[in-house]
Amino acid sequence: MQHLSIVTTGGTIDKIYFDDKSDYKIGAPQIGEILGQLGVAFQFDVIPILRKDSLHVTDEDRALIRSTIEAQPHRHVLVTHGTDTMVETAKVLAAIPGKVIVLTGALNPARFQGSDAVFNIGCAVAAVQTLPDGVYITMNGRVWDPAKVRKNRAENRFEEVRG
Repeated sequence: MQHLSIVTTGGTIDKIYFDDKSDYKIGAPQIGEILGQLGVAFQFDVIPILRKDSLHVTDEDRALIRSTIEAQPHRHVLVTHGTDTMVETAKVLAAIPGKVIVLTGALNPARFQGSDAVFNIGCAVAAVQTLPDGVYITMNGRVWDPAKVRKNRAENRFEEVRG
C-alpha cells in the first residue's frame, strides 16, 4: 500500500471534553496527527466529511460517506466512525467494488490517556493493507465482518453475532 485515503466522520475518537460537567464536542480529526507521530511509511490524506456522534448519523450522511469513498482514486480506505452505529454504516458500504474499506473508532477519546484509539487505528492500518476487497470493522483487537458483529453497549465492546 502506497497511499491510504482516510474518511473521518466524528465519533468518540475525535471527542474533546471541555468542562467539569463532561460536556463534549467533536473536534478536528485526530488520525492524521496520530499517524504523523508514528512516522508511518505510506502517504495518506484525511478527508473530514462529518463531525457527528454516530447516534446522529442519518441515511443521508451514510450516502455521503459512500459517495466520498467511491470517489477516492485509491483502493485502500480507512473510515473513522463512532462505534454506536458503525455496523449500520459498514453495511451501507458493502456494495462498493474494488476497494478495501476498514471502519474503526474508539471507546474513549484519542486525547485521553489509555484510549484504545491508537491501537484500533494500528489494527485498521494493518487490516486495510492485508485483506481482500470488501468492508471490515476493526475494534477490540479483531477484524470483524459487519454482517456478523454488534456492539455490546453494556460491556462496551464488539462481539460476534451468533445464529
